[in-house]
Amino acid sequence: MYDGERADLVALAQLETVLRDVGEELALWRARALKAEADSQRGSGGGKSGGGDSRRASEMESENRQLRQRLEAAKTRVQELMSRLTFLEEQARESAGATGGAGGGGSAVK
Repeated sequence: MYDGERADLVALAQLETVLRDVGEELALWRARALKAEADSQRGSGGGKSGGGDSRRASEMESENRQLRQRLEAAKTRVQELMSRLTFLEEQARESAGATGGAGGGGSAVK
C-alpha cells in the first residue's frame, strides 16, 4: 500500500513538471506571437523589404509547425501521465481495500 502511494506521488510530480513546462512554453509562444504580430504590423506600413518579410514569414510558419508538434507531444505526455496516475490511484485503492478488510493480512507475531 505504501509503495502504491509513493508511485502516485511520483506520477503526480511528473505531471506537475510537464504541466509547468508546457505553461512556460505557452507563455513564450504567446510572447513570440505578439512580437511577430507587432513586427508584421510595423513592417506592412513601410513596404520596403518585401523579400525579407516573405523570408521571415516562411521562417515563422516553419517555427509554428515545430511548436505545434511540440505542443501535441506535450499534450500526449500529459495524457499518458494522467492515465498512469489514474491507474496507480485505482491500484492503491484496491490494495487498501484488500489489506484493510483482511485485518492486517496475518502479520501478527506471537
